[in-house]
Amino acid sequence: MTNRVFLDASFWVTYRSENEAHQPEAADIVRELLLRHIQFVTTLPVLCEIHAAFSRNSRKRALVLGDLWQNPVVKIEEITHRDQTTAMEILRLHPDKTYSLCDALSFAVMRRLGVSRAASYDKHFRQIGGIDVIPLHYP
Repeated sequence: MTNRVFLDASFWVTYRSENEAHQPEAADIVRELLLRHIQFVTTLPVLCEIHAAFSRNSRKRALVLGDLWQNPVVKIEEITHRDQTTAMEILRLHPDKTYSLCDALSFAVMRRLGVSRAASYDKHFRQIGGIDVIPLHYP
């Protein structure tokens, strides 16, 4: 299904951080994706990373939970046992990379769902290959 984009923590943290250099760009991307009726797909581990990034700011914690939890535009995909196994295999096959387990779980879920686009400022989404990363020009 081509109307879905995987939402990585690095992207949403940037979107909700006014002091981030790429925040205006992330806001423009969110607006554009919403106008195109794109569904965001993410996982609970990603939501945990986003929430943790704002652990010292109760207003932001509430804001990001409101953004993503029980939002009809956001699908929080459950991690299956197969996803866990696939993630461990990704980590085993790429010992030269610094992928986190959360990254590997994200890659596994994307593969299972056939989602090939991700909104991310994390270089790992480019390194793994086979993912069209938004924004296009970020290193």
